[in-house]
Amino acid sequence: MKLKEVLSKYFKGDGIIWGIILLLSIVSLLAVYSSTGTLAYKYHGGNTAYYVLKHFSLLVFGFVVIFITHLIPYKFYSRLSQLFLYVSIFMLGITLVLGTSLNQASRWLTLPGIGLTIQTSDFAKLALIMYLARVLSLRQDRIDKFDGIIVHLILPIVFVCGLIMPANLSTALILSATSMVLLFIGRVPTRYLLGVAGVGVLAISLLVAGVLVSKEKGRVGTWQNRIENYIGNENGDNYQVEQSKIAIASGGFFGKGPGNSSQRNFLPHPYSDFIYSIIIEEYGFFGGFFILLLYLVLLYRAGVIVRKTKRTFAAFLSIGLAISLTFQAMINMGVAVNVFPVTGQTLPLVSMGGSSLLFTGVALGIILSVSRSVQIDEEYQSEET
Repeated sequence: MKLKEVLSKYFKGDGIIWGIILLLSIVSLLAVYSSTGTLAYKYHGGNTAYYVLKHFSLLVFGFVVIFITHLIPYKFYSRLSQLFLYVSIFMLGITLVLGTSLNQASRWLTLPGIGLTIQTSDFAKLALIMYLARVLSLRQDRIDKFDGIIVHLILPIVFVCGLIMPANLSTALILSATSMVLLFIGRVPTRYLLGVAGVGVLAISLLVAGVLVSKEKGRVGTWQNRIENYIGNENGDNYQVEQSKIAIASGGFFGKGPGNSSQRNFLPHPYSDFIYSIIIEEYGFFGGFFILLLYLVLLYRAGVIVRKTKRTFAAFLSIGLAISLTFQAMINMGVAVNVFPVTGQTLPLVSMGGSSLLFTGVALGIILSVSRSVQIDEEYQSEET
């Protein structure tokens, strides 16, 4: 049996998306290997293979998750969406109270017994988008009813984003923006969306103002410092961004070549938050543009899937997940080039991380599941004709 026949038999769905997954995985391995050298010498006696082998095993696990998830009919996720939403709200609440804290932020939940640590906001993003896609598909004939919009769409967004915000403002903002775009695509009247957005901005402003006048600033103080550093970075206070700029500037158009980064020794978190800077330093402007292009093509291919599918839930689900991944990637790359303040967002499927790779894999698998159903329908129709 030829390789093409084997691939077409077992790997259903959009072939270009499968190609993007493969390319991003290869880039991820190269970038993580290059950016973890200092970490390896500091914690593992110079064993530079330690982190890349660990990351490779996570990538393989993520690929298995994508493969299994894409085989599950997408209709199954509609049934799970409500349960996932309730579970995510519960997990976010537990994380705020009992979560593992880092830099004054409780973002991680350590599972008892196995010691596995997950970032619960990653699961919450997935659950909320699945839920919104389900409700939008079921309420298309009542989409202009204000009371239904508030109860079934806006309140879940407020609950989830409100629980994420104290520990991770950037994720809450990205998820709320993704949700609003999805509601707009789902034909929710613009006047309602603008009203909700206005109320949200006012509420956050009042909350931040109240905390700033108090003595205990907590995470709001962190947000304030990041914004002040971003606006006035000519003072040299923002060490992370300055090192990122040096990495990007030294990369030029063609880069220094694989493994030749020097800023990996100075840049905090070069294997996660600022991995895009290392990619540009080693592969140049063209390498950075290629990564950007891959995410844009992913979003475009999700649009193609939407155009082909005949089911509203499938359309909302695939485009919602694609927008979420693309938004996150754009924020990460924007931080690296100093377009946005430092946020702590990882680069999907590229940055080193466990739960991030897991839930990114689930999201990509669901998109491919929708694409797989479209492909099966097209094959069935072609056989009939």
